[in-house]
Formats: sequence, C-alpha cells, structure tokens
Amino acid sequence: MTNIRRSTFTAATIIALTAFLPLSAHAASSCGGASWYALHSKTASGERMNPSNLTAAHKSLRFGTKLKVTNAKNGKSVVVRINDRGPFIRGRVLDLSKAAAQNIGMIRSGHGKVCYEIIG
Repeated sequence: MTNIRRSTFTAATIIALTAFLPLSAHAASSCGGASWYALHSKTASGERMNPSNLTAAHKSLRFGTKLKVTNAKNGKSVVVRINDRGPFIRGRVLDLSKAAAQNIGMIRSGHGKVCYEIIG
C-alpha cells in the first residue's frame, strides 16, 4: 500500500468511526456563555417549552442528556435536561429555561459564563 493510499484509508477510517460516536462523547464538559429564554412554543425535540422546567438548549448534545450547569460567577449549580437546539449566538454554549437560570442566579443579568458537565 502506498503512503497516499495508507493516509487516505486512515483519514476515511477516522471520519467513519467519528460518525458513529454519540454526540455526547464529543464534549463531556465545556465552559462558555449562556442565556435564558421563556417561550411557550414547541422545542426542537417536539415537546412544549415550559419555562418552569429545568431544561436547556444545546447545539448538538442528544435530547435527554442531563447536564450539571454551574454559574462561574457565584458557583451555584443546577441539573438540566437537553430538549432544544441553540443557542445561535457566538460564544454561547447553552440557552437555559427561566427556572434553570433562576436556580443559578442568572435572571437579572440575562446571560453569563457557565461551565457544564454531562452527568447522564
């Protein structure tokens, strides 16, 4: 096998294997901006958005994934379930429900830095 063939095979294999990894395996934890929202429409998962539930939106984590989200400013944490897609603003990693934002003291500011880890 030539070097070109070998490198092509290796790249193709890596791409193929990556495609079958669960999305949650790509980012077990992360830090970044977060905001909150309180719509009453359907989420990307098909369920009705309820601002009093502890839920969040993430761009790629599987629906149903549970995260421990910690406000970097005050250290308060909350456990949320991913049920929507977003945020679509650069630098933000999560959109939290109103209840989740309230639990970590983020209502007044509307946004802030958080860190999250996948717990389930």
